[in-house]
Amino acid sequence: MKKRIRRTKKLKWAVAGCGNFAENTFIPTLLQLKKSILTSVYSSNLNRANFIANKFSATSSFNDYKEFLKQDFDIVYIGSANYNHYWQVLEAAKAGKHILCEKPLALSSQQAKEMMEVSEANNVFLTVNYVHRFHPLAVKTKEILEKAMIGTIIMISASFNIDYKPNDNFRFEKAKSGGGALRDLGTHMIDLLRFFGGEISEVKGFTDNLVYKSEVEDFATGIFKFEKSSYGFINVSFNAQNAFNRIEIIGSNGSISLENIIGKKKHIGKLVINLPSEARKAFRKRANKQLHALRSVQKAILNNVYPDVTAYDGFINMKIMEKLESN
Repeated sequence: MKKRIRRTKKLKWAVAGCGNFAENTFIPTLLQLKKSILTSVYSSNLNRANFIANKFSATSSFNDYKEFLKQDFDIVYIGSANYNHYWQVLEAAKAGKHILCEKPLALSSQQAKEMMEVSEANNVFLTVNYVHRFHPLAVKTKEILEKAMIGTIIMISASFNIDYKPNDNFRFEKAKSGGGALRDLGTHMIDLLRFFGGEISEVKGFTDNLVYKSEVEDFATGIFKFEKSSYGFINVSFNAQNAFNRIEIIGSNGSISLENIIGKKKHIGKLVINLPSEARKAFRKRANKQLHALRSVQKAILNNVYPDVTAYDGFINMKIMEKLESN
């Protein structure tokens, strides 16, 4: 008797935007998924599109976005510059493609709201590439908080500081990026605050150029009041070398710290739980956040359910950043 082979549908991916992150991180990680394949790539530069397609064995490459969207694929990763997210998401949604968009979702909350509505109207899923919440130690922290092991949450703080000198990258042109450290790094930290602490009701903060002078800020800090009455804090920057990037959560009955999961690709993450009358507990885990995020998206699309990160998350994140910038 012949053994029956169970054939599993593979998720067909396309990539729009062939920058360094797509080439060196996103696509290599995507290709680790057994139930996903890369079929097509798009870049405004056809030579670049051809190069990426050849490098990763995609079947087609385009510099015409409308022709690109006519291809047979289920979901498109939009990793283009921030100012291209809006129109590329709208066109993809109208073409019936599911979408994983790079952060931040748009240049404004008004754009993000329209992107969300158009996706819903065309029955496609729109998710955002917020990878930090998918680190296994972040997931474990969420479980600890839901069990109220550290009591009432009093304060959640998250820091993401790197040294990124101004150059000709789109991130340093405000019209193309929307802003600097806040839009690039702070958007991840705000997502983590909401992941751990819930919805945010009030925002206060500052943006500044403390070291580097360019069109966009090299530093941003904010304090947030959660609807559940606790508080959150972030600081992000493009001007700090060898910073201690970490998450700390203070509760009425203990505290938690997370280290080496922000801005660290090859380091071993560390979760420390400090409870009264108990020995301090530490958990260590090396993980590829992007791989965990993509597995989550793949599972959701194949099962026709909304991914863990929604278009609403991207929209609310934009509104929070705009409030901080307006202070």
